[in-house]
Amino acid sequence: MANQFVKKLTINVGTSDTTVYTAGATTRATIIGINIANTTAGPITVSIKLYDSANTRTGYIVKDVVIARGTSLAAMGGDQKLVTEPNDLIRVVSSVATSADVIVSALEITT
Repeated sequence: MANQFVKKLTINVGTSDTTVYTAGATTRATIIGINIANTTAGPITVSIKLYDSANTRTGYIVKDVVIARGTSLAAMGGDQKLVTEPNDLIRVVSSVATSADVIVSALEITT
């Protein structure tokens, strides 16, 4: 069993669901941070969703949160953690095209 910290960077997230983190087929992970930065000149609205490995069930981590121009959202961090199972996905969508940069930090446990 191997443990490692990882960072996933996804830039220019826009108006379609974009996968920002995928747990591998033999990987469980603890998500320790999700940061979304607004890169536009106006406000944006973002949602973060967790999909199960079969893509049949979805749950919102945050829904329709407004991020003002020049600011960011720390959607996860500090005391908040999220556990993912093998093949789970985290996806982000924004109200504006190419408007958000997303950083996901995780501790992955691979068997």
